[in-house]
Amino acid sequence: MKKLCALLAVVALVAFAAPAFAANPFMDVPMNHWAYDAVGQLAARGIISGYPDGTFKGNQPITRYEMASVTARALAVIDMEKASKQDVEMLKRLVVEFKDELDALGVKVDKIDSRVAVLEENIGGWKFWGEFRFDAKFTDGQGAYLGGTDDTDFSVSRYRIWMRKTVDDKVTFTARLGVNDGTDVNWDRYWVDVKLPWDVNMMVGRWLIDWEGDDGLYTDNDAFFTDRTLNGFYFQKSFGMGEVAAYASHGDLGLDVNALNQAVIDVDGYEYGARAKFNFNETFWLSLNGIWFSPDFINGVAANNADLQNLWAAAGVNFNSNIAFKAMYIDQDLDAFNGAMGEGKNLRAILDVKQEALKFTSLWIEYNDFDDNFLAITDDPWNNYGGGPFGRTLGLNYDSLIFVKAEQKWNDKWTTFERYGAASGNVGVEDTKNMTFGVKYYYTPALAFELAYDDIQDRQGVAGADDHLIRLRTHVKF
Repeated sequence: MKKLCALLAVVALVAFAAPAFAANPFMDVPMNHWAYDAVGQLAARGIISGYPDGTFKGNQPITRYEMASVTARALAVIDMEKASKQDVEMLKRLVVEFKDELDALGVKVDKIDSRVAVLEENIGGWKFWGEFRFDAKFTDGQGAYLGGTDDTDFSVSRYRIWMRKTVDDKVTFTARLGVNDGTDVNWDRYWVDVKLPWDVNMMVGRWLIDWEGDDGLYTDNDAFFTDRTLNGFYFQKSFGMGEVAAYASHGDLGLDVNALNQAVIDVDGYEYGARAKFNFNETFWLSLNGIWFSPDFINGVAANNADLQNLWAAAGVNFNSNIAFKAMYIDQDLDAFNGAMGEGKNLRAILDVKQEALKFTSLWIEYNDFDDNFLAITDDPWNNYGGGPFGRTLGLNYDSLIFVKAEQKWNDKWTTFERYGAASGNVGVEDTKNMTFGVKYYYTPALAFELAYDDIQDRQGVAGADDHLIRLRTHVKF
């Protein structure tokens, strides 16, 4: 194959990344030659270099080593915003074809494969995706779900548009615009991912922290401390058997509920976190986590000596790919945080069984043993249906809580589910029960309708605080 003809394919891949009329440095390619501009563009981007005597020798056959070298250099400069799917497919074929020559040239093919994967993922520059949820709710009008005496509500419960742009191999920007449970439309997340030296990953901006979710420690919107959005800096590094991570945040800490009476408050200040996770083998893992809050102001008043510390260790055993046991022990120092002084502790044990093991249903069995003033920081745990059955002051109200969830996927269209939670009240506090039954139908893979019934008895330990909900949800992901 003549060198000029072979390079035409490469020109097609990188044409947008090079000057349109770059000067041609080779004396043997005249200006009136049909390939003059193409050769000039490749030379301008450093993809071809020619011979020491200043010639290109375009009429000579191109060697496999020359073509491998050109392929590697083209991968480094291809413009992912303007590359097409066909361009990336061509690059993949070239990498496979010249794998041996690339190895011989000392080019690490695995890194090239990663580069091709990045190109394939980010063809076209910006990526957009999102979801939309609309709920029709009918309640008993006792205030648990809708507040006051309202018994009917039609509303958008979630509207989210995600967008992401890979700026280059080291920098990615991500943002989310949307509505959550009645809030105004706002940019609630926006951050930059940066790949730093020594394989350290950094997030800067407003991002999500969900270490409990990363360890699979909750299934029903019942994270205690994480699954929150923070402003600041997040660093993470993976190693052979695990990862370490740390962050520093300042601003609204997302602790906007009073510890004792659950009135809405504002808490601004510093928050720090650190974590190490070890995957000893495919069966056993362990993580050590800590989050420290240091509020500057609570409701605009200086928050002296109102720190809050949460330390927890979690571990898991995977008996096989479908059955796992997980546990989490939490030690909480409330200091004088917003009037909730003292310490709190919790032991959570979980049996997680996938449907593949039992054939007809999945099964999640969770037991929590609360001590003293244990306080949940994230939104009310076990609150998928908005009634807040157990609240956040779990240690003050309850001695223990058991939660069971089962889901049956009958086929690609139909799924049924059941959930049951029961908390044992402390002295003077009623036991609380919450149960749910539901069915979900997928009209298309992206559009689902869900009909659910949720019932609360003695909400948050108050005798007679009962209510129930029938909810029809329309949910679209795109």
